[in-house]
Amino acid sequence: MHQNILGPGPVRVSELAFGAAVIGNLFTPVTDTEAEEAVTAAWEAGVRYFDTAPHYGLGLSERRLGDVLSGLPRDEYVISTKVGRLLEPSDLGGDDLANGFAVPATHRRRWDFSAEGVRRSIEDSLDRLGLDRVDIAYLHDPDDHLDQAIGEAYPELARLRAEGVVGAIGVGMNQAEAPARFVRETDIDVVLLAGRYTLLDQRGLVELLPLAERHGVSVVVGGAFNSGLLADPKPGATFDYAAAPDELLSRAVELKEACERYGVPLRAAALRFPFGHPAVASVLVGTRSAAEVRDAAAMLRHPVPDALWAELKERGLLPEDVPTPGEAG
Repeated sequence: MHQNILGPGPVRVSELAFGAAVIGNLFTPVTDTEAEEAVTAAWEAGVRYFDTAPHYGLGLSERRLGDVLSGLPRDEYVISTKVGRLLEPSDLGGDDLANGFAVPATHRRRWDFSAEGVRRSIEDSLDRLGLDRVDIAYLHDPDDHLDQAIGEAYPELARLRAEGVVGAIGVGMNQAEAPARFVRETDIDVVLLAGRYTLLDQRGLVELLPLAERHGVSVVVGGAFNSGLLADPKPGATFDYAAAPDELLSRAVELKEACERYGVPLRAAALRFPFGHPAVASVLVGTRSAAEVRDAAAMLRHPVPDALWAELKERGLLPEDVPTPGEAG
């Protein structure tokens, strides 16, 4: 699988990235065996970039991912984790479904974008992963903590990068506006942009993607299916984890019908679309089974003719000024 360099280098990521939130029991349980099979299938498909976070299943995602990757050559894969939420023991009992994860509530999350919190978070993640370094560290959802994240957390990540504890640093968010501030004001290598550069939502193109290109910052696109609508548009499908509005559902169905006329699954077009912009280095997909991993890899390899992108623009299903993979060569 093709790999791209993040920012100025040297970290390289595969075009398809394994999003490990799901193996942290996102919404519904995944067994240890299913998690291992999914990660193994990703490796066999050529995926070499794996993304996780303490938030995902209160550390379960990191532990499961670390267990599987421990049997693979360390210099051949890239792993990213995130800072901003520290995990602290809790004896309140119950589960973590209120936060989206089907795991026992053995810990609670505490927001912390201080320098000390960042370093502790990385140390805790390394312990759960069983590693002595991570390749990428992201500031995770600092929406309500922007000043502290830029003034305290970012400088500490930069120090960790200089020390070789992490290889590249960045910010991961579900919006396109705040990450642009990090690109302008800091020396990050990468932005993980979730759901804001898809066939249905191109807000990332307003400022962030052009700015990232000018500054030599790479973008990893998450949420290419907008949580499900672009994977299988039908009544009841979700857009950004809520029921899709009728207007968006109709638009997704039109996209699907246009793709099918060219023999292209909508999933394939959704995964290939972000690579039309030169700043995009990888697309991250959350997969909970080996079958889903293999499907994502097959969809990314599926040819998408230039004529399809042209028709989507002609019909107003994509804006005229959106760069498409054919135009990018």
